[in-house]
Amino acid sequence: VQLQASGGGLVQAGGSLRLSCAASGRAFSSYAMGWFRQAPGKEREFVAAISWSGSSTYYADSVKGRFTISRDNAKNTVWLQMSSLKPEDTAVYYCAADAFGSGSRGRNNYDYWGQGTQVTVSS
Repeated sequence: VQLQASGGGLVQAGGSLRLSCAASGRAFSSYAMGWFRQAPGKEREFVAAISWSGSSTYYADSVKGRFTISRDNAKNTVWLQMSSLKPEDTAVYYCAADAFGSGSRGRNNYDYWGQGTQVTVSS
């Protein structure tokens, strides 16, 4: 499967952005999906994940209550709605597909990765 992330940009603190991840391939509906981010000089970290059906979601503590992950299997798309953005949310955001799991926080569990989209939050 190929993943294409989009929707990043420059936003002021307190603002919102919605990231999209479009997937190719008919197997998308069977994959759990995740969002990760990587800030300069830091390791890639877990942000959110969603099960293949969308019935289960998982969030990093740092984004819980501000970010929402969702998916539409008919559109082969997963979204990350980000609200109340903070400067520390600045990073490159990556979507990823987990072909065998149900939604994981571990980046090593993901089999396919998109190219990343830059999110910059100004103070």
